[in-house]
Amino acid sequence: MKATLLTGPRRFETRQVPDPNISKDTDVLIRIKTVGVCGSDMHYYTTGRIGSQAVQYPFIIGHETAGVVEKTGKAVRRVKAGQRIAIDPAVSCGKCDQCRSGRENTCRELRFLGAPKQLDGAQCEYLVLPEQNCYPIEDSMTFEQATLSEPLAIAYYAVERSALHGGDGVAVLGVGPVGMSVFHVLRTQDVGNVYVTDKIEARLAFAKKLNPAWSGNPDRLNIVNEISKVEPLQLDVVYECSGDPPAITQGVELLKPGGKLMIVGIPEVDEVPFLVHELRRKEITIINVRRQNHCTQKAIDLLTSHKIDMDSLVTHRFPLEETQMAFDLVANYRDGVMKAMVHID
Repeated sequence: MKATLLTGPRRFETRQVPDPNISKDTDVLIRIKTVGVCGSDMHYYTTGRIGSQAVQYPFIIGHETAGVVEKTGKAVRRVKAGQRIAIDPAVSCGKCDQCRSGRENTCRELRFLGAPKQLDGAQCEYLVLPEQNCYPIEDSMTFEQATLSEPLAIAYYAVERSALHGGDGVAVLGVGPVGMSVFHVLRTQDVGNVYVTDKIEARLAFAKKLNPAWSGNPDRLNIVNEISKVEPLQLDVVYECSGDPPAITQGVELLKPGGKLMIVGIPEVDEVPFLVHELRRKEITIINVRRQNHCTQKAIDLLTSHKIDMDSLVTHRFPLEETQMAFDLVANYRDGVMKAMVHID
């Protein structure tokens, strides 16, 4: 089969690699149709690592994906050949203490698509995954929408974990694809004013389509002062979706006493300083969001309900052979890109 492999920092090559095969009765062979270019993929592309997870080249990355069931193991009951599916890229063991307590997202043996030393990614024609990771979708759902269910599931989980109360004032710091997904989920909740920030004007323009109470660029404005003018008592919840350390500091400053800081973005650095005395005096709760847990179907259902419309997030499309162009575009924030999608025919 064809696959696009990461062969070095900022370098892809399209090659022929062996076809994957079903080895377990619960396996599903999937013909990949679409792959989204994710911000976490960018870390592997530009630096070759996320924290201690370092790429050993060559390697196939990519985890936001959807496709069609090609073949199933004899014990598979959830899906059948020819069925269109969305995919949860995290394969949990189902046996460890974390899985038994309902925390499959922190499984001790978790394997993730396109993560070094775990599983090859989705930038290829075929994948084999357990049936538990395959979610049937309606014929009316496009493969792009099914692919977007992955970042939407993360957003759904982040909002779920924040345990909003009616009328809470919130901010989303960083409105790239995940931040915009959080904003979309918030629009289905009983919240008060939503404030958004980003350093990229094109992304702020996207966010304005959802009518935030205020939007601003932290490179041009003191966003803490500006938001505090409107919200003198400050905010209940801040979703930090950029991974930018200064945004984490801004999040702490924006919160009222007893507020919650949701860490959703992935920093490029290994250590982030905190305003420890501000955290202590305000008794701020910091909640880290590790991908998603039991929210893939919820995200699919939300998309199917048409309560949200995320189609406009996909701004650029590329064939598998032009994966390099897709990643260069996203890495350099060119041409107003929000989400680049690779199509595999």
